[in-house]
Amino acid sequence: MQDVDITKRLDYSSAIAVLGFSLIVSILRTFDVRVEAARVMVSAPLLALVTTHVLYINFYKLDYGWNMIVCVAMGVAQLFLWARWAVSRHPSNWKLWVVVIASGLAMLLEIYDFPPYGGYFDVHSIWHLATVPLTILWWSFIRDDDEFRTSSLLKKSKTKAK
Repeated sequence: MQDVDITKRLDYSSAIAVLGFSLIVSILRTFDVRVEAARVMVSAPLLALVTTHVLYINFYKLDYGWNMIVCVAMGVAQLFLWARWAVSRHPSNWKLWVVVIASGLAMLLEIYDFPPYGGYFDVHSIWHLATVPLTILWWSFIRDDDEFRTSSLLKKSKTKAK
């Protein structure tokens, strides 16, 4: 099936929106930003960048090359941030390491395109296939992280109550 103009625009716009939100989360989590004003100061410029980029590709020039540069830059920044955070003593940090390394390798599939193999599988379809187990592992890590943070907060509150 061939892309049409609207599917390209939706694909590019949703990709940059997800990457932008994920970059915000990776910054806030890696640097443990808890003060609301600081969260806004981190998020606002990135939201402005994402919004400007979406407006640019949708209303000025639908530029695949520029979109790839922006997406890869945001993706690489995230990978470095999550790798920095994965050094922590989190009980499930191995899951995060697997996601970081495998996502970096999967990103190469997006960058180094090749024609369809046997007329069936192109690199983009293989990239999409690779993201399925990565997403499952990522959400498994998020669940573990939520349980870990909740239990840590409960232990702290019980200690303060004594």
